[in-house]
Amino acid sequence: MPPKPPPPPSPPPAPPQEGPGPAVPLALSQEHRLKRDLGFWGLTSIGFSNILGSGWLFAAMFAAQTAGPAALLSWVAAGALCALVALVMVELGATRPEGGGTARWPLYASGRLVGTMIGWSVLLSVGGTAAEISAIMQYAAHYVPGIFRGGSLTWPGLALAGGLSVLLTALNWFAVRMFARLNNLVSLLKVIIPLVTVVALFLSGTHAGRLTDAAHGGFAPYGYAACLTALAGGGIVYSVNGFQAPLDFSGEARTPRRTVPAAVLTGIGLAVVVYLLLQLAFLFTVPDGNLAHGWRGVSFDSPFGQLALLLNLQWLATLLYADAVISPGGSAYVGVAIDARHTYALAKNGLLPRFFMRINPRSGAARRALVLNLGVIVVFLLPFGGWQSIVSVMGDMYLLIYAASAVAVAAFRAHDRERGAEPPDGRLPGMRWIAPVSFAVASEFVYWSGWHSLRLALPLVLFGLPLFLMLRWVPDALPRRLELRHGAWLVCHLAALTLLSWLGSFGGTDTLRAPYDSVTVAVVSVAVFAWAVRSGTDHLRTGADRVADGLNG
Repeated sequence: MPPKPPPPPSPPPAPPQEGPGPAVPLALSQEHRLKRDLGFWGLTSIGFSNILGSGWLFAAMFAAQTAGPAALLSWVAAGALCALVALVMVELGATRPEGGGTARWPLYASGRLVGTMIGWSVLLSVGGTAAEISAIMQYAAHYVPGIFRGGSLTWPGLALAGGLSVLLTALNWFAVRMFARLNNLVSLLKVIIPLVTVVALFLSGTHAGRLTDAAHGGFAPYGYAACLTALAGGGIVYSVNGFQAPLDFSGEARTPRRTVPAAVLTGIGLAVVVYLLLQLAFLFTVPDGNLAHGWRGVSFDSPFGQLALLLNLQWLATLLYADAVISPGGSAYVGVAIDARHTYALAKNGLLPRFFMRINPRSGAARRALVLNLGVIVVFLLPFGGWQSIVSVMGDMYLLIYAASAVAVAAFRAHDRERGAEPPDGRLPGMRWIAPVSFAVASEFVYWSGWHSLRLALPLVLFGLPLFLMLRWVPDALPRRLELRHGAWLVCHLAALTLLSWLGSFGGTDTLRAPYDSVTVAVVSVAVFAWAVRSGTDHLRTGADRVADGLNG
């Protein structure tokens, strides 16, 4: 018999294409390169370290300036409300574990318009790492004069901050296991030094009756409404923010459904306890001479460091100025890693070129994303420079991400009920009311940050709308008009918050007076949440959930 002819050569595999559908194999191949090396203590350390950054060095003074001793109530409220919001993030992380999940879940649940706008906010939130680096420079100015002046970095300070940014990027360049071990060591120091500060300040002598002293206005010298202002204006929201860090590493956890929820809530609890102790120490040990003009007259460039010098605790001041590098440096170190995972997720979303989605196969690190974020950090340092000016805007970016996540968890649940699907493992009880309350809480926090911050932050987020319109549309995507309909709730909500902030009592025209302004924000938020969940369910019903499932692996 004549020999059989050879089979025709197989066609070469098609290259990965843009868009959610055709890029599934590429997304899966990169996701599987992530190293699953993190356990409970590694995740808890990441969350705690991300929370206890530069905030502990500054927030106690700014909160006291804003609300007096009543700032203690603000810390308790912030911890409780952030725990509520965290429950939403925990369920998403447990049921849909994925690297950079906070940037992915809004896309899955609400479509490309919401995904683009929230993704844009995530990209802007890289400025939070710039704030930590700025805090290091502000304290370092005690030893290196000329790097920080007039509330912002000088040119030599910017050069030094840029070099520190490069160093932090280099430390994240290698394996996740190395990252976790270094972060555990930094987190240990970040616990010990604040506790040593609290004990040393109390042992130096306290002023009895300081919390209720009528000579300084009593417990709430500026009214209890000032507690709400302190949440944002005092830096409390920014300080407690960061609890979501273990969720962004859920794709690299060994047993995410078990360890991620416990790590998130443990990190919040530990951080709030430390912040309360620091606030008490500050309130009880500020000398009477600094209270001649009330709590609003208390002003230090480096609060705890200068307070230690006033109390003749030279050794503590030296330790604090050293820790001003360790604590913000540890948070910046974690922040660089988290930002890289967010950028990786944005590349999967299609908001950034898929070039930035590549994971190094040996280290498991998103190295291209690290390089991009390094550039963004440096850009944010240039116009802002000062810690307070950066955090006043960045906090709103984080809160909008949390609000979109509350919509996502409710939309996923509603769609599962609609199609009679079996509930996935990891669901939490009570989420039917937790999700809308979380959305309203996040919206209130945004509103309470005040018109001065919102007039900058919300237009920046709204820039995501023209960005969405400019993105190249792919054949597999849903029609643009349908995506606009599914995501219109977010545009309207941002516009409503901007208008209410301008009319309201938190730095606005006071046309809408307290407490009616906050009540109005709550009512609008609940109505928008219901609209958003209906839109999300409609989006999932079109079949976009199948794409999401494919991308999730």
